[in-house]
Amino acid sequence: MRRGGRRLARAARTLVAAVVLAAAGRSTWAQTPDALPRGAVRVDVGRFTAVAFPPDLPLARSLLADAARRDTFPGLPRPRARVVVAVAPDARTFRRWGGAGAPEWGAAFAFPAEHRIVVQGRAAGSDAGDPVAVFRHELAHLALHEALGDLPPRWFDEGYASLAAGEIERDDVLATNVALLTRGVSPLGDLDALFAEGAGAAQYGYALAYRAVADLEALDRDRGLALFFRYWRATSRFDAAVRQAYGLTADTFEARWRAGTRRRYGTLVVVANLSLVSAIAGLFVVPVWLRRRRRDRERLAAMRAADDAADRAAARAARPSALDALLDGGERPA
Repeated sequence: MRRGGRRLARAARTLVAAVVLAAAGRSTWAQTPDALPRGAVRVDVGRFTAVAFPPDLPLARSLLADAARRDTFPGLPRPRARVVVAVAPDARTFRRWGGAGAPEWGAAFAFPAEHRIVVQGRAAGSDAGDPVAVFRHELAHLALHEALGDLPPRWFDEGYASLAAGEIERDDVLATNVALLTRGVSPLGDLDALFAEGAGAAQYGYALAYRAVADLEALDRDRGLALFFRYWRATSRFDAAVRQAYGLTADTFEARWRAGTRRRYGTLVVVANLSLVSAIAGLFVVPVWLRRRRRDRERLAAMRAADDAADRAAARAARPSALDALLDGGERPA
């Protein structure tokens, strides 16, 4: 009976996993039910359910444990919706689950309307980043949409997710990106377009969006974004929420954010790029200087050799004259 019970329990778990996988197959990240291979296992922790294949089970359990331990997000009420996480076993499956519209630089994909997330498994490359931080970024998308629906524009959605995940390295992009000098600080309304211009422009957009949301949160050191989110839900208007929560217009905030970002990071961009230009110039100047120095050494050595040869020739020419002088002196009478 015990063995039969275990087999029945395993069969039930497999059936549950198959149901979850089939539902995932009908979701945005996979267009057909047969897009997902068989053999996946379901893992439940709190409100989170992961569907992973045996090699990725340790990763799935680690992600869910961290998510359950830190299941709050800045300024938002604690999320309640159940979340299904699909851990892709390989890059091909990950791209297939992500769907045709998924950006090529994405390390994970969130589908807020379905409360689902697709993440890369252990086969992910180093460019996929820290899986825990990436997963929290996607969870922040779900939490924001659970609280505010479709109110947040793309730039705020990405900036908030970066803030919630603690992605402070976004500032490094601003500190070294020459686009800050050539394009300036894009208006908030133009940030969404950056996410469709390719990986480089998208990273610049992520960095600006992160800085905008972080600067907005910093306007209220005690409550951060909490009041702002409350007013945004009540009014459905970003500008009205900014005015009521922080006592300034959205245009004023945007002007301050743009000026502050340009002032804070513009000098760093200049210094970083001057250093880069100097390094590149050094690659061309140093070899030329070394060749000239070697040529000068060779020329000086040749001149010294010529001088030595002239001295030796003069010495040889002087010996017969001295001998003649001695002989002539010996023939003279006393």
